[in-house]
Amino acid sequence: MHERIYVCHTFYHVYVACLKEFHILHQTHIEGQAAGKGSEAAGRATLVLSRMSNKFGSMVDRARECGLFEEVIEYDEKVDTFFPELKPLRTNTGSLPKNMLNRIKFCRRFAQLQEPYVPVDFTKYKDIYVFCDSDPIGYYLNYKKIRYHALEDGLNCIKYGDQARYDNNGHFKFKAWLASTGLIFIQNGWGRYCIDMEVNDISILDYPCPKYIEVPREPLVEELTQSDKDLMLKLFVENMDELRDQLEKGKDKPRVLILSEPLCDLETRERLFRDLVTEYGSLNGKEAIVMIKQHPRDYLDYKAKFPDVILLAGTFPMEMLNFIDGLKFDRLVSVYTVVDSIKFVDEKLFLGDDFMDKYEAPEIHRLNEQIIDN
Repeated sequence: MHERIYVCHTFYHVYVACLKEFHILHQTHIEGQAAGKGSEAAGRATLVLSRMSNKFGSMVDRARECGLFEEVIEYDEKVDTFFPELKPLRTNTGSLPKNMLNRIKFCRRFAQLQEPYVPVDFTKYKDIYVFCDSDPIGYYLNYKKIRYHALEDGLNCIKYGDQARYDNNGHFKFKAWLASTGLIFIQNGWGRYCIDMEVNDISILDYPCPKYIEVPREPLVEELTQSDKDLMLKLFVENMDELRDQLEKGKDKPRVLILSEPLCDLETRERLFRDLVTEYGSLNGKEAIVMIKQHPRDYLDYKAKFPDVILLAGTFPMEMLNFIDGLKFDRLVSVYTVVDSIKFVDEKLFLGDDFMDKYEAPEIHRLNEQIIDN
């Protein structure tokens, strides 16, 4: 049996997996010292990187070389639309019983079709950690009756969109009961074979789930040593010299960092971020140096559209900037990315739904307001 395996879909997921592995390493070292033994925790976890929604690029090789993981495996995970035969099972019949019957068939067949692409035998692992179990891997583990731990997709993300309840709006209690039997699958702690669901802060969530457990991220960050931080910088940042050169620009002027996100269509997205640059690109009447940190799934060509803005790569999680000594920004601007963990700014602006209402229909992003609690 192998110790642990993490199924990751984004750079942030890999970041949290690293935090958890460093925590285990430190705890094992402390216990080993107390028992007069050495530590053997390093490199005892497998990292699975799904290529379904994120391009990990050269980070795959660096993850294999960093020594933190026993094995690093890429996963050619397939969305349901990859299989045309599933489309009739996703069609709304107008009847709850018929829809539920189709959903039972869908969950089973989707998992069966996914099976040839699953790259590991999950039954060989003691602990399985899955980020985004809403993705096909969740259906597969449910079908195979394999127990696993779920983790929130992003920091405090359920507060701003309880996707499990929104996706199952109407008759949720009945659907949750069906999920508890294993007949259908619901993500984020509602699946029969989900052991628990790790969230950063339970107190801020609007709706309960009996499997939520609170695992704050900040204590895991605080226990990192400098060598831990250096290792993560090498893992995530492909060209540190280039990044440092970018971050050095305009240090004698006000500086603003805007976080890009894959919001709305590309044309509207360009208008949205142009408005952000215009509105927040100066401080106290002084023109600022503006940098945009690209989101890994945001494919707008910022370099061409915003030639006067310094573009930071989307190939590392923004938390890496916390580990760069002396880094300082005057303002950080985000639409939906939660910025609670960021340490290197004086002013944090989280714009949220009220801002987004100006760019698309409110019902597209105001998910929690549309949830029927039944």
